Amino acid sequence: MWDLLVKGGRLLDPADDRDGVADLAVHRGRIVEIADTLDERSAAETVDATGLLVVPGLVDIHAHLSPGTGYWGLDPETLAWRTGVTTWVDAGSVGAFGLSGLRALTRPTELTITALINVSSIGIPGETGEHHDLANLDVDLAHRVAAAHGDFVSGVKARIDRRTVGDHGIEPLRRGLDLAERLGRPLMVHVGYGPPTITEILPLLREGDLLTHCASGSPDDLLRDGRVNPVVLEAAQRGVRFDLGHGSGALDFEVLEAELAAGIRPTISTDLHAVSAHGPAFDMPTVMEKMLAVGWTLEEVVRAATIAPAQSLGLAAGTLGVGARADIAIFDVTAEDHPVVDVHRQQRTSPARLRNVLTLAAGAPLTEKAPARSAPWVPRSPAQRTAEHETFTELRQSTTPRLHAATDFPEPYPRATGRGATDKE
Repeated sequence: MWDLLVKGGRLLDPADDRDGVADLAVHRGRIVEIADTLDERSAAETVDATGLLVVPGLVDIHAHLSPGTGYWGLDPETLAWRTGVTTWVDAGSVGAFGLSGLRALTRPTELTITALINVSSIGIPGETGEHHDLANLDVDLAHRVAAAHGDFVSGVKARIDRRTVGDHGIEPLRRGLDLAERLGRPLMVHVGYGPPTITEILPLLREGDLLTHCASGSPDDLLRDGRVNPVVLEAAQRGVRFDLGHGSGALDFEVLEAELAAGIRPTISTDLHAVSAHGPAFDMPTVMEKMLAVGWTLEEVVRAATIAPAQSLGLAAGTLGVGARADIAIFDVTAEDHPVVDVHRQQRTSPARLRNVLTLAAGAPLTEKAPARSAPWVPRSPAQRTAEHETFTELRQSTTPRLHAATDFPEPYPRATGRGATDKE
């Protein structure tokens, strides 16, 4: 007997080279069988996925998941249930001082959550500046704290741009590399306006380390005369991984298209936080549509949002293989040309819309949860303010239905009609 049967959907699982209509059975939170046809009489529940796309639960390796504790944090449960993301990685919101708090905050969830520990002990409590005081970059302390949290720490994060490092140049990166080496984990490096420059940063990264914001227009030396900087190509050949990290300011279509033309294949991540969740990133399906807009196939997009990011951090996620945890995302894919924008308001045309229909974590539907209102420090345009107001108006109306007709309600306990009537009538 199965707990759940997902029937008749297009199963697209790049990790298993699977793409075709099939049924998928779940028992005790694991995928136990996949076949062309499975008998729904053997399942306690059946989800009819006919005409829909069934993929592994999406894996977002760059987000900020500490709501109410700093400038950037948001609650992933308000997004996961409606976007298909079941595995989240907090990318450096906290360092040694805050790691226990983040773990406690994220423990009571159906989602899979790990963290990249910030090399700065204070993490990112404000907009930037966590590396201005090198006393906060205590590698010995960070190593002890991270080691005590085991697999909850999947890597190290260092933000390396001129606003964050101040006068310390490349030194915070060197300490981040030292910490990553001690932990035996990859280092994810954020880049922005230099100095330090890409030319200074990339030669220091090791095989398996990640450059996030890889298609940003902020570093002025990712491209040279419209072509990919040779130091970027050399890093890719050496095994450095590239990650999108869309965020509020890190997707430039021209940079991305130049990198794709040069053969660089980034993982897809959102860099979702309290600001970017209002746009232009919004959520993982939106970012995936932007990758369709620059010419990727649906299979390439799903791979870059599932198994590829999972493998980059050694996470047990991103697959529909038999025996895997039953993290499943079901989408309605509609062929429809529509404009998408990068952070500089450049437009491209996506050929399809991805609308999440159902998200399952360990075989169970994720709990629906409305987002909180924006924090007062989050900058929003008039259009964003209007959209947020309309969202909460709609939520309020949808949670207080007004039904009046007698036929709108069942009558489970009819009135007794005569002496001797029982409660079974």
